[in-house]
Formats: sequence, C-alpha cells, structure tokens
Amino acid sequence: MVGLSIGEKHFIQGGIAQDIRSDGRKRLTPRPINVKTGVISQANGSARVRMGATDVIASVKAELGRPTALQPDKGKVFINVDCSPTAAPMFEGRGGEELSAELSVALRHCLLGGKSGSGAGIEVSSLVVVEGKICWDLYIDGLVVSSDGNLLDALGAAIKAALSNTGIPRVNVAAGASGDEQPEVDVSDEEFLQFDTSKVPAIVTLTKVGKHYIVDATSEEESQMSSAVSISVNRQGHICGLTKRGGAGLDPSIILDMVSVAKTVSEQLINTLDSQIAAAEAGEDES
Repeated sequence: MVGLSIGEKHFIQGGIAQDIRSDGRKRLTPRPINVKTGVISQANGSARVRMGATDVIASVKAELGRPTALQPDKGKVFINVDCSPTAAPMFEGRGGEELSAELSVALRHCLLGGKSGSGAGIEVSSLVVVEGKICWDLYIDGLVVSSDGNLLDALGAAIKAALSNTGIPRVNVAAGASGDEQPEVDVSDEEFLQFDTSKVPAIVTLTKVGKHYIVDATSEEESQMSSAVSISVNRQGHICGLTKRGGAGLDPSIILDMVSVAKTVSEQLINTLDSQIAAAEAGEDES
C-alpha cells in the first residue's frame, strides 16, 4: 500500500478533478509504452513491456496435449502470474500470492471469455491438431518485475506481444490411426506457424478517483481509487471480457460510458502496441 500524507492525497485528487494529473497527463492519457520481444530464448514466444515504472514480462510455452471431452475441437490456454518480491514491498509473503492469483483470474476473464469460451480473445480452435485427440496447450506466464500501477493492462499488453512473437511448430500427423487410437505425430524443429493475434484484445482499466475515472493509473493514484473496471476490447471493437475490483458500486449508465471510453482508448493502445511489436520484431530479426 502506498503511504501518502493528507496533502499528497488532496493534490492527487484535486489534479484528477481538474484534468491535470501529478505527472502532467490528462485523465484519459496513458503513459508511453515500450515493447521488446523475444526476451526468453527457451519460450515459444515472449515479450517485455514497460509502462512508466511498471515493468512486466510474458512468456508462452506450447506443448502437445489432449482436448477435453466437452471441447474436443479446441486447444487449451493456461494463464499464471507471479509477482516478484523485489517489485514492491507489498509483494512479499501472502500479499504477492494474493495479487498473483487476482491478476491471473482477471486475465483469464479478459482474454479467455466465459467457461464456454464465448467471447474469447485468444482463438483456441486454431490450437487443435486432431479433433478430440491432439491439441496444443499454451502455458502463458506473466512476471511482474517492478510495479507502479496498472499491472493488469501492462500484463495484457505483454501477453498480446508475446503471442505475436509465438511460433507454433508444424505437426505432421501419420495416417492410419482409427477409433480411440492416438495417431503418431512428427513435430518439426524447423517449421513454425505464426500465432494469429488479430482478435487478441488490449485491456483498458478505468480507475475511479472521486467523481472521475482515469486510464493507466499509477500506484499513488490507485491508492485513492474507489473502484476500477477493466475492459478487454479487440481490434474489431468487440468486448472480450470485463472485470471489476474495489468495493464501491457503479451506476449502470457509468459502466456503459466506461465501455465507450475503453473502446476509444483501446483502439489507440492497439495501434501503438502493433507498431511497437512490429518495430521490436524487426529489431529482433536484424540482431
């Protein structure tokens, strides 16, 4: 928890009310974002994202598995977040464990849709190799290196960048398997298929401080919030997920306004992310 004096609290709240935040940004202006891809050589894809002093890493590991009986035509995605104890004093002990679990659940809501997979931003049907028998399982791991607020959005951006960097090995399936028999497969070490991220959303968190809400809140601003709503929106403008934290209730009309704002902000964020990812990938190819 950020310790602030009464004067500092009034300064933050007053600045937001007047649309001039402590760092000079307006209420709906995010911090500059920096993306670097291919940061973990052992992973199928990885990325590091910095938003101000918030620094996170995401990695993707692909392993062959078996589809579930309820969803034989889909692969599986697992998301887990770890908060480094060195990132912030609050991450030591149970504080870090609780926040890691909270972030993991929020990312699943925002990226994977409901239990049925409806609204999912990550296209799991593309991960099937042989329906009902073989699929790719994606293990997405997030690491919080340092924290200055807005961790969920930063992790969402890092996951989107890591998936853009992900290559899925080409699989050749031997003919002849019948019934419940598992077919033999040959996994290529040289040919990789680029993971399709065209529908992967960006996450925009709107944090309510006083009567107003802001995007990309710092830790100090988050300490003054009454509630926060995180909305994931893809390039097509579709809402993939929504999650709320904080005890204060929100009027439905305010949530509708937040969704509208999130759509506008997400479009700018996705454009920025895509250009950053393209530049990072180009730099990786040259090195």
